[in-house]
Amino acid sequence: MRRTASSFVLAFLLAAVAPAAADETCQSPYLPKIVGQEDYVYVWTLGVEGLGDGSDKLVTVGANPARDDYGKVVGSVSVGGRHEAHHGGFTDDRRHFWVGGLDDSMIYVFDVASDPAHPALVKTIDDFTEKSGGVVGPHGFYALPGRVLIPGLSNARDGGGRTALVEYSNEGNFVRTVWMPDAAPYGYDARVNATLNRMLTSSFTGHRNYMRPLPDLMSDAEAMKAFGDTVVVWDFHARKPLQTLRVPTAPLEIRWAIDPRHEYAFIEAALTGELWGVFRKEDGSFEAAKIADIGGREEQPLLAVDISLSSDDRFLFVDTFMDGKVRVFDVSEPRSAKLVYERVIGSQVNMVSQSWDGKRLYFTSSLLANWDGTGHEDEQFLRAFTWDGKSLHPSFDIDFRAEELGRPHLMRFGQEGFWAGGDGAPGSRVAVRP
Repeated sequence: MRRTASSFVLAFLLAAVAPAAADETCQSPYLPKIVGQEDYVYVWTLGVEGLGDGSDKLVTVGANPARDDYGKVVGSVSVGGRHEAHHGGFTDDRRHFWVGGLDDSMIYVFDVASDPAHPALVKTIDDFTEKSGGVVGPHGFYALPGRVLIPGLSNARDGGGRTALVEYSNEGNFVRTVWMPDAAPYGYDARVNATLNRMLTSSFTGHRNYMRPLPDLMSDAEAMKAFGDTVVVWDFHARKPLQTLRVPTAPLEIRWAIDPRHEYAFIEAALTGELWGVFRKEDGSFEAAKIADIGGREEQPLLAVDISLSSDDRFLFVDTFMDGKVRVFDVSEPRSAKLVYERVIGSQVNMVSQSWDGKRLYFTSSLLANWDGTGHEDEQFLRAFTWDGKSLHPSFDIDFRAEELGRPHLMRFGQEGFWAGGDGAPGSRVAVRP
């Protein structure tokens, strides 16, 4: 069944021939793709006490150079309080945007379809830990057909790294909890390859570690042992673990190759500063292999925190928090990644998102409230760049401290009139469903 003309392959081919598709890469294969220039960047932002209203909030920033709001804050919606705002994702119809807090496990659902410039908070889920059977720290929100997959980071029993995958319906109702296997109890990211019916999950650490100040944590030898070093290969439809692969230490973001003929994924190991690949073998099983060192670690760990793969599977953008750099690797030969470019984005850098056409990249600065500013100025920004295939060029820069917004973290894109349809011309909004 691997080589059937699946709907996913059809979606890929349609996206490949469409003009200037603008959708963040590395998202769920069950999301619709968008043709045209993104109009907005949604930024899930940690509140800072004494700065503005001090609350976590969803900030909307104009991203279309043809519009008057380009590079400006369009609006923000606060959720009240500080919950360690971290990650988020769309439902499979792209009408709702789910975000969560790693500290108290609150989840917030925004309507982004009715008025894309001004998302509205329409639902708050405050019983995630109770409904899930003790999962703490909803980390990711990954679109499945009619559902949202939420990998956790921790548990309510001991605040350690044992955790689970949790599923909710698009309407916000709990569906089920699938605990991580005993051989690989930690969690972090979860990504699906629809053509192979395989899911990969990665591993980080528990609540009692990620809520500690970073210098304090790193000086505690016992605590530093409580980080995951596993990637699990799952039968996606059955939600059954098939293999446990070792990737030291703290393998975080998973990025499947986008061309369905490329049967591999990339992962960065946060604490060892390495790039790894997970490759499908002839017998259908997978193996993990180191493909590059990210950079020198003479004075301190780099903390490799986020990666983004271009839609042609050629360039992998890798952010390292402690030195504030992005490094670009040519991964067209996936088992032998080659560093081709690097640039300092700021005194610290965390998330990176890029448009489907690979021409625009956006970076944010915040990792965790107690980890930001470790050894550096704690600047907080959203910075946009264009990529010409060889180097990055600044487009706009928003100082989130000066705007009294907080610590910007995760980014996703939005468009005006996405649900109005179009004829496929540049600038129209055409949904191509995988």
